[in-house]
Amino acid sequence: MELTFREWRASGRDYHRFMVKRGSYAKGVATKEDLLAAALEVVGRVGYGRSSVREIAEEVGITHAGLMHHFGSKDVLFREVLRKRDEVSRARAEQADLELGTPEQLTTAIRSNAEVPGLVHLYVRLSGEASEDGHAAHEFFAERYRELRSLGAERVRAFQSEGKFPAALDAERIATLVLAATDGLQLQWLYERDLDMSGLIEYLFEALGLVEGAEADPDEI
Repeated sequence: MELTFREWRASGRDYHRFMVKRGSYAKGVATKEDLLAAALEVVGRVGYGRSSVREIAEEVGITHAGLMHHFGSKDVLFREVLRKRDEVSRARAEQADLELGTPEQLTTAIRSNAEVPGLVHLYVRLSGEASEDGHAAHEFFAERYRELRSLGAERVRAFQSEGKFPAALDAERIATLVLAATDGLQLQWLYERDLDMSGLIEYLFEALGLVEGAEADPDEI
């Protein structure tokens, strides 16, 4: 059974082991990382709408004012939680030898997301709210979408150069559509939790010819 951050502190175990477990920065900024680790745990457990800044502060053992000293506002805190989530996701992909932006890596990431519904809720809610100019997370999401579209287009062009994908199709548009599908599936999943997000995105990749589908049973043809 996985411990919360507060339980790790109470147990007297090395908190840096906890940070490594969650995906850590260098030890020199451990205090801020403690806060992000606690926020990841709280939001992942109870969701965005039910997560209070005060609860996150209590989880790591500091005051509300102390938490705000580090982040300034709830929007900034949750923006950094999502940035941290992305870092952890990239680290897991590297550990699993999954190249970023490939169908295998995206499917794995979506499967992992389904295990932490609170963070999916945070992503969907904050990405919508941040669409307004001036929001603390606006540029974070804008840059994130640009980077993901660029990475996705690069992967599509690699498939095209290997003859695995039609060269006539526009790589940037394909990448944009795949990204739209992944975001849209997360929104639908919040309404219908038995929706198989990873299975559906994998089916999309099969339909596009980016991955090989299961061989058909001759008796069913």
